[in-house]
Amino acid sequence: MRKYRIGILGMGTVGQGFINNYHLNKEEIDYKIGGELDFVNVLVRNTVKKRDVNLDKKVYTNQFDNINLKELDVVVELIGGVSSAFEYIKKALENGCHVVTANKELMAKKGIELIKTARENEVLIRYEASVGGGIPIISTLNDSLSSNKIERLMGILNGTTNYILTKMTKEKMSFKDVLKEAQELGFAEADPTSDVNGSDAAYKLAILSKDAFGIIVNPEDISREGIRNISLEDIEYGQELGYKIKLLALGEKSNEHVELSVQPALIPVEHPIASVNYEFNALFIEGNVVGEIMLYGKGAGSMPTGSAVLTDVIDITRKKNDYIGTCSAKDIVVNNIGRSAYYVRMEVVDLPGVLGKIAVSFGEQGVSLDSVVQRARGGKHAPLVFITHEIDRATLNAVLESIQKNNYVLEVMSIIRVVN
Repeated sequence: MRKYRIGILGMGTVGQGFINNYHLNKEEIDYKIGGELDFVNVLVRNTVKKRDVNLDKKVYTNQFDNINLKELDVVVELIGGVSSAFEYIKKALENGCHVVTANKELMAKKGIELIKTARENEVLIRYEASVGGGIPIISTLNDSLSSNKIERLMGILNGTTNYILTKMTKEKMSFKDVLKEAQELGFAEADPTSDVNGSDAAYKLAILSKDAFGIIVNPEDISREGIRNISLEDIEYGQELGYKIKLLALGEKSNEHVELSVQPALIPVEHPIASVNYEFNALFIEGNVVGEIMLYGKGAGSMPTGSAVLTDVIDITRKKNDYIGTCSAKDIVVNNIGRSAYYVRMEVVDLPGVLGKIAVSFGEQGVSLDSVVQRARGGKHAPLVFITHEIDRATLNAVLESIQKNNYVLEVMSIIRVVN
């Protein structure tokens, strides 16, 4: 029986899930690949630390230079970060090793360079686990939907923020309290900045943009807005109007441009993606032939993400080719220029006629309103909520700036995109 010699960089949660998944289904996997996986080297910081995996202690090393890349078939990178991971992967590819990685930041920032290096050395690089954990998103775009032009992506790609927004919606908990709970349960990192400010989702959207639209984009150029400013008031008003708030990664392609953004958005409660709760992820895809489909599942965790890593290793044994992107020179990446409906919540003076004056001001500047909610508090101030019809954001900003000059408008509290 043939042995595929595997080197693993890192043996944390995902690495242990990868090994345990293989041992759990070893008989079936060995049959599919016509051989077995032989775990030869494992790079870790602490070689004597106890780990929940069945591996010989002799395979552990804390020095990358101790790994003989010439003897390996596949290198699995699970250490995270960019600098060291990039260096190790590049060396592995140049030495004729196939590579599997779960590193979203690395693939978002350096993925094209690594794919080109893999091609130059006639080896493969796989990165399914970098987006959506155990959900087969990348393989679906590259394989099952390869006959389609992808027109739109709409995804919940970060389990931490989805968990927070779900708890805020269902249990009326504050952002601060839910974040603390999520950290205690392990759904959020000690430093949750990358999750809650939208960076994590932007990395994943940058990766998907290559596979869905054929474009290469720097994740730092993707417009992003996090969820720190989402209040219980916004969630409750959204529910009253028939919407849920989710942090969405959005990609939409039209004739000569692609719009990419990560931002909180109101989604109709009847939309399938509105029902995705807690730490689950989902990607809603629109293709010009297949129409609408949605992929759903756990976006993180030891076994789901380890499953995606193992699937990539299996694919490599079958020698599937990489997809590098085919954008034409006229394709340009833009952010937030598309028209959309918007939710606007403002604080106004609680006097008769204020609603009418504001509605007239909107109308005079060409903005039509779809829904209005006004609640009197019995005091000097009151909240006023609008949902507009489709408008571009620059025009909306100009209208709101003009309206705020009136002394009966105290402050615009929230502006959230409405996605249908």
